[in-house]
Amino acid sequence: MQTEELLKIVQTVLDDRKGQHITTIDVKEKTSFTDYMVLVTGTSDRHLKSMCEHVASTVKEQGLTPLGMEGDLGSDWILLDLGDVIVHAMTAQTREFYQLEKLWSVDAPRERAFVAG
Repeated sequence: MQTEELLKIVQTVLDDRKGQHITTIDVKEKTSFTDYMVLVTGTSDRHLKSMCEHVASTVKEQGLTPLGMEGDLGSDWILLDLGDVIVHAMTAQTREFYQLEKLWSVDAPRERAFVAG
């Protein structure tokens, strides 16, 4: 599966599952462990887990096995590692506190909001 195809699947599933403020950061030039980071805000720990589980099951249906998922119910941040794409699903408070967009976006190309379609 091409990286851009994987990215589109991730963005679409997160949007379908009511993820908020979906932001994609291109980090190809900044790190060797992934090409894109997708940040999404969820309304609760259950919402975060549900979004990540649906992304994982959707990419599995396409033949890609996720490398891992960190965080569980009770977590305010869940990380889903898909290799070329890493998903950071966070509550609004956690996202504001860690400000990953600022950390990774210095000089990195960034897509602000994902719009399905």
